[in-house]
Amino acid sequence: MTVTKELKITIGSNGQAANLLGHRDENLRLLENSLKAGIVARGDEVILTGTSEEIERAGQVFEHLLTLVRAGVQITPSSINYALSVTGQDQEKIADKLTKTIYVTPRGKQIKAKTLGQYQYIQSIKENGIVFGIGPAGTGKTYLAVVMAVLALKSKEIKRIILTRPAVEAGEKLGFLPGDLQEKVDPYLRPIYDSLYDVLGMETAQKYMERGIIEVAPLAYMRGRTLDDAFIILDEAQNTTSPQMKMFLTRIGFGSRAVVTGDITQVDLPQGHQSGLLQVERILQKIEGIGFCYLTQSDVVRHPLVQKIINAYEENEM
Repeated sequence: MTVTKELKITIGSNGQAANLLGHRDENLRLLENSLKAGIVARGDEVILTGTSEEIERAGQVFEHLLTLVRAGVQITPSSINYALSVTGQDQEKIADKLTKTIYVTPRGKQIKAKTLGQYQYIQSIKENGIVFGIGPAGTGKTYLAVVMAVLALKSKEIKRIILTRPAVEAGEKLGFLPGDLQEKVDPYLRPIYDSLYDVLGMETAQKYMERGIIEVAPLAYMRGRTLDDAFIILDEAQNTTSPQMKMFLTRIGFGSRAVVTGDITQVDLPQGHQSGLLQVERILQKIEGIGFCYLTQSDVVRHPLVQKIINAYEENEM
C-alpha cells in the first residue's frame, strides 16, 4: 500500500507568493503539470502531498524557487523549467549562485545568471583572457558578454569595447539590400545594438559610439588592426572561416580581453568552408588563459517553446 505524506512550505509575504505562483497562477499550473506530487496553494503556504519520492523532488524544486524569490528574482516559466532540470543536485548552492547581481541597468533591471551554465560562463570571462562561449540560441551568450564588457569599461580595466560579427549571407544577398555599406551590414549587427541599448541605455550607448569608446563593426573591419586595452566580442563566430578566426584572434593586443560566441549547430557558411569556431576547439583547448564554456538547451532563457524547439531539432538529427 502506498503511503501518502504531506509537506507544508511557507512562502513568505503576499508579494513573494504572487511571484512564485505567477500571474493568474500560471507558474503553479506549470508546477502541477510537471511534478507528480499534489500541490495546493493557500495564501502564503503551499501544501505538497504524495509519496516520499514525490514529496522529496517537489520539495527540492520549491526550495530552489524560494531561494530565488527571497532574493527578489522574478520567477518565470524558464526559472521553473530550470529548477525542474537540476533536481537531485545541490539546490541551495545552485540557487545561491543565481541570486548574485552582476550588473544593474539604468532602468534598474538587475542582471543575474539564470542558470548554472550562465554562472560558469561569467566566471570564465572573469578568469581568462579569451573565452569561447558555445551553445544554442537563447542561452544569453552575447548579452552576458556585453554585460561583462560594460563592467570592465566602467571599472577602467579597459578603455573601449569592440563588438563584431561576420556579415554572412544567410539566404539573403547583401548586394540586393538598399543603402550604403553601413546600412547593408547594420541588420547583421542589430542583435549587438539591442544588447548594448538594454545594458547601457540608448542615449549612453549612442554617446559612447559617437566618441569611439564603443565600436560596432563587421569582422572584415578588424583586418590589419591591433586592438590594445579593449574588450572585444566576436558574435556568431560559427560563421567565420578558419582564416577569419585566426585573423581575429591575432588582433588582440596588450591589456585586451576577448569573448567569442557561437552556435555550432547553425553554420551559414557556403558548402566547402570549414567553420573557424569548430577548428579552434581542436587547436586551442589546452592553452592556459583560454576558456571554453559550453551552454546547452537547459541554459535557454527565452520563451519555453524555444527550448522545446531546440530539443526537437536535436532529436531529429540523431
